[in-house]
Amino acid sequence: VQLVESGGGLVPDGGSLRLSCKASKFIFRFYDVAWHRQAPGKERECVAGISSSGSSTNYADSVKGRFTISRDNAKSTVYLQMNSLKPEDTAVYYCAMSENWGQGTQVIVSS
Repeated sequence: VQLVESGGGLVPDGGSLRLSCKASKFIFRFYDVAWHRQAPGKERECVAGISSSGSSTNYADSVKGRFTISRDNAKSTVYLQMNSLKPEDTAVYYCAMSENWGQGTQVIVSS
C-alpha cells in the first residue's frame, strides 16, 4: 500500500494547516492510521491516531486540543487539521498504516 502525504508548508506562529494522507488501495478502510512527526535531532513522535471506522481517536498531550485527525474512507484519505501551530510543531509529518509509511511532508512554523 502506498501512502502519499500532502499539505505541508510554511506558516506563522498561530497559523493552521491541513495535512492529507491518501492511500493507494481500498483496504485502507480496514486499518487504523496514525500521524507521526520527527523534528531535527529528535526521535519520531506519534501525534494522533484514528481507528478504521473513525469512531475512535487519540492524541499526544503536546497537540491535544489543537490538532484533529479525521478520515474519509470513501476517498481513502486521512486528514490532520492543525490549528494554533507553534514553532515546536516544526517537523516532517508522516502517516502510517500497519507497516506502511508515507514519504513525509514538511511543516515549518515560523516564530
